[in-house]
Amino acid sequence: MPITRRSFLINAAGVACAPAILSATDKSGTKNPILGQGEYRYEAIHDWGELPRTIKYGNTHGVCEDSQGHIYIHHIVGANSDSQDTMVVFDQNGKFVRSWGRQFKGGAHGLTVRKEGSEEFLYLCDYEHGIVTKRTLKGEEVFTIGYPAESEAYKSKDSSSTVAYRPTNVAISPNGDIYIGDGYGSSFINQYNHKAEFIRSFGGLGKGEDQLDCPHGLWVDTRGDAPVLVVADRGNGRLHRFTLEGKHVDFILGTTQMPCYFHERNGDVVIPDLLSKVVVLDRQNHVVASLGEGEYSKDDWSTVRNQAPGTFMPGRFVCPHGACFDHEGNIFVVEWVEAGRVTKLRRLAG
Repeated sequence: MPITRRSFLINAAGVACAPAILSATDKSGTKNPILGQGEYRYEAIHDWGELPRTIKYGNTHGVCEDSQGHIYIHHIVGANSDSQDTMVVFDQNGKFVRSWGRQFKGGAHGLTVRKEGSEEFLYLCDYEHGIVTKRTLKGEEVFTIGYPAESEAYKSKDSSSTVAYRPTNVAISPNGDIYIGDGYGSSFINQYNHKAEFIRSFGGLGKGEDQLDCPHGLWVDTRGDAPVLVVADRGNGRLHRFTLEGKHVDFILGTTQMPCYFHERNGDVVIPDLLSKVVVLDRQNHVVASLGEGEYSKDDWSTVRNQAPGTFMPGRFVCPHGACFDHEGNIFVVEWVEAGRVTKLRRLAG
């Protein structure tokens, strides 16, 4: 089906996915909340992973799984942490494997894993240091992309200042092109080839068809006949679709309020929404699950984001920031809270 330029509205209000919280009993006898309905029911296992005593999370921003079932957590490091490592790796049972990445302290953010040939690589964003870096699974550098000085969009009219650049996430197309969202900077998307050579910039701050306001997360959607770049246009509260050349396609509205990121598995897409919920879309971009109560607003953040680990309300999210499916269809959620929070949503049989 050819790509159209027609904007469309997806109304999620009538979808039978109202939040529901039940409970299940874990091995220790503790009852864990059950979220969702029908085929999309999950046991919420909060504070997942056996974190070493030397590591204290800061804001947990990114999460992904490699082909061996290892779970990677990207965080900015807690103020009382002995270790300064920003990348923490667990096996699929939550056992600590290793940590690395002290150089990204304070800015560790977006995290994407990609298989290239027989190897896997991690693409990391560090908004504080203004870089995107490609790394092996153990942290060895392949290349690093810094300030997009080649782009006309970043040529300041005032020679004494620079255009803000604080990258938040990346997406990678089938041909290896890298799309970097300048979510906390100037709201452009910067496109590079697989060799990290600059191609173009598009977007920029605004509400129009070619504009963005905090392109926080990105994803190349290959489910249709032609791949499209989908952007979590967080400040505008919409999903914004572009061609791979940066031309506006359409908007997906009504699914999320503050979308942060995407991860796709078997046609379903999980989207963490900073306003305290996690949404799952199907192939038609209809909401099939809305997980968590979605009860907190920005006005609540100064209080609820600063709670101590283990004191958050079970079965509710505060500020979901990153999420991914694992190979079994479970969902891992990391939250933008000061002490960090990692939740495993274990998928239950329908």
